[in-house]
Amino acid sequence: QMQLAESGGKSMQAGGSLRLSCAASGSTRWPICMAWFRQLPGKEREGVAVILADGTPSVADSVKDRFNISKDSAKNILYLQITNLRPEDTGTYYCAASTQTCSYTFRFIPDEYGRWGQGTQVTVSP
Repeated sequence: QMQLAESGGKSMQAGGSLRLSCAASGSTRWPICMAWFRQLPGKEREGVAVILADGTPSVADSVKDRFNISKDSAKNILYLQITNLRPEDTGTYYCAASTQTCSYTFRFIPDEYGRWGQGTQVTVSP
């Protein structure tokens, strides 16, 4: 059964850059979709970036000028690069995987993903 493990979260100052990693293990098959979600304090979990079945990356409009998603298929690692960090980026970042479906329309819907990591905390100070 696939397991996901995020890493790379830390406390940073605004303006800095950070790369989060998500290592997938326990499966010999790359998921159909893999995505990054985040949960900001007091808010619902929101999707920020996904790599679709055909390898196309998609980043949420709200962060597309600062977030970049990529993957290393050979190592089964998904990355999220964040630049120009802002205090409002503070929250828990989760990696998610879907092995069943992958729809562009529903790409940022948490229920579409059956596997989740434990999350990694990002804290950005002014």
